[in-house]
Amino acid sequence: MTTNSNVADATSSDHPPLLNVPDRFLRIGSDLLATTSSIWIFVIMAVICADIVMRSLFNQPLQGVPEIVAYSVPSYVFLAVTSAIRAGRFLRADFLYAPVLERYPRAGAVLEGFFNLAGTWVFYEIASGLWPKLAEAWRTAEFFGAVGVFTAPVWPFLATIFIGACLAGLQFGLMTTASTIRLWQVRGDRQHPFSLFAALAFIAVLVAGGYLVVSSGLSPITVGFVAIGGMLLLVLAGVHIATGLILLSFIGIWAVRGNPEIASRSLVLAAAGSINSYSFGVIPLFILMGLFVDIANVGRDAFAVAARLARRLKGGLGIATVFANAVFAAITGSSIASAAVFTRVATPQMMLHGYSTRFSVGVVAGSSVLGMLIPPSLLLIVYGLIAEVSVGKLFIAAVLPGLLLAVAFAGLIMGMARFSPSFIFAAGQQASASPAELDDSVSFRDFSSKMMPIMVLIAVVLGGIYTGFFTPTESGAIGAAGGLVIAVLKGALDWKKFSRILVEAAQISASVLVLIVAANLYSRLLTLTNIPQGVAEWIIAAGFGLAAFLAIYLLIVIVLGMFLDSVSIMLILLPLMLPVVSSLGGDLVWFGIVTTIAVEIGLLTPPFGLSVYVVKGTLPPGMATLNDIFIGTLPFAAMMLLVTIVLMVFPWLSLVFV
Repeated sequence: MTTNSNVADATSSDHPPLLNVPDRFLRIGSDLLATTSSIWIFVIMAVICADIVMRSLFNQPLQGVPEIVAYSVPSYVFLAVTSAIRAGRFLRADFLYAPVLERYPRAGAVLEGFFNLAGTWVFYEIASGLWPKLAEAWRTAEFFGAVGVFTAPVWPFLATIFIGACLAGLQFGLMTTASTIRLWQVRGDRQHPFSLFAALAFIAVLVAGGYLVVSSGLSPITVGFVAIGGMLLLVLAGVHIATGLILLSFIGIWAVRGNPEIASRSLVLAAAGSINSYSFGVIPLFILMGLFVDIANVGRDAFAVAARLARRLKGGLGIATVFANAVFAAITGSSIASAAVFTRVATPQMMLHGYSTRFSVGVVAGSSVLGMLIPPSLLLIVYGLIAEVSVGKLFIAAVLPGLLLAVAFAGLIMGMARFSPSFIFAAGQQASASPAELDDSVSFRDFSSKMMPIMVLIAVVLGGIYTGFFTPTESGAIGAAGGLVIAVLKGALDWKKFSRILVEAAQISASVLVLIVAANLYSRLLTLTNIPQGVAEWIIAAGFGLAAFLAIYLLIVIVLGMFLDSVSIMLILLPLMLPVVSSLGGDLVWFGIVTTIAVEIGLLTPPFGLSVYVVKGTLPPGMATLNDIFIGTLPFAAMMLLVTIVLMVFPWLSLVFV
């Protein structure tokens, strides 16, 4: 995914002294709202679990649970969004922006101020547009639910969105002020006197371009293409991705409809209604499950078991890393978490037993991509919610491709160990992993006890979805509760860690779901411009079949993956490509699996390669260079490309169990 924005954002640690007092108040407010959000998510988990118990054992489901969950999602998202901004979790692509900020501090301060000002405007627009809706809900005592069964007032939920948007706008406003102050304090750029003018000219071009779009009477399809190009430019320049999507979508809707009020109403509808669904409750619950399991050191246990099982194979510790990653992926659903965990757990062991540095770091980064394919996967959830495809079907469809990719990685390692040992093993060594070298004091029963709780949790979560006993949201709640139990039983959780995990889950959920809000508005713009339908008609008229379209699509995804994160690529491309796939007769579940693997290739490719940067940041200083890691991941990226092509050619591999 895209790097967090703590490189460039003006958080409390780098504010000018003049802003210390307002920053302190904002910190207190954001902490209070984030704590409320985190407790809310935990309560939702408990309520869903209670509903499952009451339904299963007593045939008396709790009334109103789906409605409460649906209305809660936007509430706890906006309550935590300010904390996510302050923690640097509000996503942006800063691989170009961060070097500019470091090398040209005054130019960077100008860009930073402009981007933060855009964030201020976005949340002000949401809050001001929501206020009349909130007042009306209060005045009319609007409620949701069914009379005589369950009802609840709407206004408290709208109030939380309004309060969260106000505080987020204030936070961005504070950051804008801090950037302005730093602009006059910085005395750098003397060797590059024109960098400041270049930054100002860039902003002037953006503002002038926006004005021309809304005032020049362009055709809807032209507006759409200009908005897509402008959005890509803004994202690559370093604007927060949600801000860029919302800003360009707002301008585009204004230009197409000729009325800013319509654009404002569309933004409010997206903020309050686009994630107001029971299905969206699955995201924070699976995030919470992954955080609980991560702190219980499941990755370390899985690696120990896999290393023992693969001890007789050449390259056994590399294969163990792959399959431990597969097990860990089936719980956390996060490639980044996998990369961070196994860099600490597996890399030192492999290097200790004679594996080369490049291979040791490469296999960790390469196999970490399993985290976004093997269910439950956050990326599959995002795809399902954007494409309006069953998340449960996507999870089932991903099982065989995920295992296929893991087996392909293992076969690749065995092949390299046989035919290219110099790549895997350090000079003059033939690495092995005998039982004594690994952990002779631990019995097979000990290993089994380490893995049994995890395997049971995987079976319950995925088995419940596969059998239809649980919805994906219910499986997320059961998984989060199970992860909590495992962490407690392993003694890995105290009150401080528990509180930190809850807040972190709220922050990550807010950063992801705000992107979904932005994507919803972006989809509305594309619908108004008829671009997806036009592209589909053009492709069909040009005689492109599904295979030719997929080849072009794969190339586009891989190129974008060199610069953007996986979620951003999906948000940008899917609203445009999904109608094309449907018109060509492609299955959207199968297309989701192909897309997920394709965008994950970007985690391993330069210059961005986020998994590579995670591995580099987790390693001790001097152990490996970025070049070493990128070279080490190259065979795994090539294998991912091959598996993607296989899945394109043989769709049944994804659909056999669906």
